[in-house]
Amino acid sequence: MKMAHILLVEDNEGDIFLILESFEDLKIKAEITVVKNGQEALDFLFKRGEYINSKKPDLVLLDINIPIYNGHEVLKQIKADPGLKKIPVIMLTTSSSQKDIDKAYDNHCNSYVKKPLNMDEFLGAILKIEQFWLNLTTLAN
Repeated sequence: MKMAHILLVEDNEGDIFLILESFEDLKIKAEITVVKNGQEALDFLFKRGEYINSKKPDLVLLDINIPIYNGHEVLKQIKADPGLKKIPVIMLTTSSSQKDIDKAYDNHCNSYVKKPLNMDEFLGAILKIEQFWLNLTTLAN
C-alpha cells in the first residue's frame, strides 16, 4: 500500500502544529503538504507557479476560514474540476455553523469535521479520519 499524500489547507500555526503532531503521535504514515491560504491551495492543486511539479493529493483537509479564497471557494473549484473532483475533501474547521455545514455539503465536501478543542478528542478525530479515509476507503486515482 502506497503512502497517502494529504494536502492540509490551514492558516493557523497552532492547528498546523497540532495536526502534524497528531499524525506523528499516532504513527500515521502519510506525506503531508501544508499550504496556508486558498490561493496556495488552488495553485498546488492546479499545478501553477511554484507548485508546477506538485503531486496530486489523495485527500484534502480544508479549513473554512483561510485567507484569499476561503474553504468554500476552494472546495467549489476542486469539485468543479474533472481532474480533481474525485479527491475526498474533509472540511476540518472550528465552525459549527449550520450555514457552513450546509454550504460545504452543497459544494460536495466528503465530510465535515469540527475541530475538537480537547487534545484527546483531537487525536481521536485524526485517528478516525485515518482509519476511514486512508485504511477502509478505496480512493480514486
